[in-house]
Amino acid sequence: MNSKKTTTKSGLSRRQFIRTSTLAGAATMGYSSTGFGQNLNHREALSKRKIRVVVQHDAHVVMQDCRKHFGADQASFDTFSEAVFSHMDDPQSQIDSICWDLNGASPGSVYPSGILPPVDNPLLKVWYKVDIDWIKELLKESRKRKLEAFWNYRISEVDGLAGGGLAKEKMSPLKAAHPDWLVPDTWWWQGMWNLASPGLREHKIEVLRELVTRYDFDGVQIDFSRHTPCLPIGQQWEMREHVTEFMQMVRLLLDESGKKRKHPILLAAKVPRNLEGCRIDGFDIKAWADKKLVDILTLGSRSIDVEVEAFRNLVGDQIQLQPCFDDHHATDGYRHQSIEFLRGVFANHWQRGADSVTTFNWSTGIPDAAKKVGSEIGPLSQQVAYQEIGAPASMVGKDKIFAIERRGGYPWSDGFFNHNHTSPLPAVLSQDKADILLPLHISDAPKATQSTHPKFTLRCILFGAKADDSFEFRINNTPLTTGVRDTEWKDAQIFSPKRQPTSGGKGLYKINPKQQLLRIDCLVPNNAWQQGLNQISIRLTSINKKPVQIEKLEAHLKY
Repeated sequence: MNSKKTTTKSGLSRRQFIRTSTLAGAATMGYSSTGFGQNLNHREALSKRKIRVVVQHDAHVVMQDCRKHFGADQASFDTFSEAVFSHMDDPQSQIDSICWDLNGASPGSVYPSGILPPVDNPLLKVWYKVDIDWIKELLKESRKRKLEAFWNYRISEVDGLAGGGLAKEKMSPLKAAHPDWLVPDTWWWQGMWNLASPGLREHKIEVLRELVTRYDFDGVQIDFSRHTPCLPIGQQWEMREHVTEFMQMVRLLLDESGKKRKHPILLAAKVPRNLEGCRIDGFDIKAWADKKLVDILTLGSRSIDVEVEAFRNLVGDQIQLQPCFDDHHATDGYRHQSIEFLRGVFANHWQRGADSVTTFNWSTGIPDAAKKVGSEIGPLSQQVAYQEIGAPASMVGKDKIFAIERRGGYPWSDGFFNHNHTSPLPAVLSQDKADILLPLHISDAPKATQSTHPKFTLRCILFGAKADDSFEFRINNTPLTTGVRDTEWKDAQIFSPKRQPTSGGKGLYKINPKQQLLRIDCLVPNNAWQQGLNQISIRLTSINKKPVQIEKLEAHLKY
């Protein structure tokens, strides 16, 4: 499929034909060169889009679990479907939307395709033999439940094997045939897809055209979190116009398809958690907004500190913003946390101006459903979270934990996305350094209601501190009194002085009995903290020749 050699009956190259037909389609629908989607009532569709929780659902993993658990010949679609929808079928669920993330790490297609080779999956072959198109069926089940349904398109995925795992030895045939479509010398040995290549952009548009022609989705999400880079390393911002051009092509394609289907097909993009990260990775959010290319931005993936306000100031109310939290490749040191922690994460997203919130890599379903298909049973906190995190009112007056984000724990990209490189922790306190200043966002107000006054405890976890070390803590310049001092504190997700492990995997963290961390709790008076951004100041005031490292800093609100 070399676009440079393939020609149409008109004599145009495939590239010229796609570009000409796309622009012609834009002209017939009344689009200007800088404005897209004006005649498809996207603004009206967005104004009606009242979504609480979006689940980016990697149902391909559930399907693989079913195959392994039952065998391909015995794994019924109904059993699979019950597990996939079990969270949504909870009567108290606040889930309104599913972003179907179905292709996994496969280089082929999980649906009948004339462009991509089929995935060599025994279970899909069995389902196809009895006329079960699993994507069509999942869409039908979504409609029955009145759930919005998006397709998640991973822009630069790693290459997988049919039976699971990554292709670490055999090159993808498509990549072998098109080395000019690749960013070489990346973290992934086969290279990542390069959107600066016109041929690759055209290929991806053909794939998406076939998909939206075959299936009637409410929208498509272009997922840049899987993975960076998608432009030559070191030149991402310089070459950002290639990503913008690709987004224009997707916008026009969806508008063309939406016109035929007689409803707008919304376009979402999953981008880094702040504008600095978007710039580093080559995503020109302002250009996308000015050209009206996207309807929704999914912000971040594994980050708890998402700069919703900065995006809002840039794009206004023309684009909906939905922060995302991945609890598999979770933010460093905080995988599979309590419901109090999850409340803090999502309450902050709402307080900072989110239109909806997104989860990714959460449990297959409720424990009974996951067990039935052989899937990993996730923490119960996730099931409770789906009943609460979709509305700030559901979390009012309930205990919360707010944490400052840590760096590290994510090796699968070159660039900014997912690394949390700019996060404040860990931070080093030493005798020759001034105070460490740390920003802490708190969604709640000192008086959440007239009848409840939360008790606020500031908790600091330190590595390398001596039992008799002394510290000075302040919040918003108010000195705090030290309460609890635990010199034998343990935390299975802190590995100092060793390097932090990468996120994901089984995540079976074990307590090191020899670990010695210092936990300090300070009670914070109600008149010292505020809703929104707070500044924490920490100083080492005793003599310690070795540096002391701040591992975690948390606000615990108890009602």
